Amino acid sequence: MTYLVLKAVHVLAVMLWVGGMAFAHFFLRPALATLAPPQRLTLMRDVLRRFFGAVLVATGLVVASGLWMIGRVARQAAQGGDSFAWPVDWIVMTAVGLLMVAIFGHIRFRFHPRLSRAVDASDWPAAGAVLADIRRWVGVNLVLGVALILFVVVH
Repeated sequence: MTYLVLKAVHVLAVMLWVGGMAFAHFFLRPALATLAPPQRLTLMRDVLRRFFGAVLVATGLVVASGLWMIGRVARQAAQGGDSFAWPVDWIVMTAVGLLMVAIFGHIRFRFHPRLSRAVDASDWPAAGAVLADIRRWVGVNLVLGVALILFVVVH
């Protein structure tokens, strides 16, 4: 039962993270193109602040639940007298997932504060440049997330 709850938490957190990136990248950003830079950049800063807060929790849940599930299977193997070897799909999930967390950390803790400072200073060209950097890195993470989901589904 615990394993199923952890797996549900894991999948739901991934859905929030990857789905949120897809929404922001393909729907929110293009819809905001009609706004003037001060309104568009202020709104994106505020939306991203909320989204990044949720993703911070989601990434913590993904990492914690993933490690807990791996640890549980390893403990069960050890208790049964068997050795535990990580399945290839778990290795791929862990490696790509940790890379995605690192990229998110880069976006959240390097670029988002720059965006906030630029918006607060009404430096719209600088804010636009930082938002473009955020968009590129979110695009990288979105590609990694979708590729990982497809790998897991077909593997």
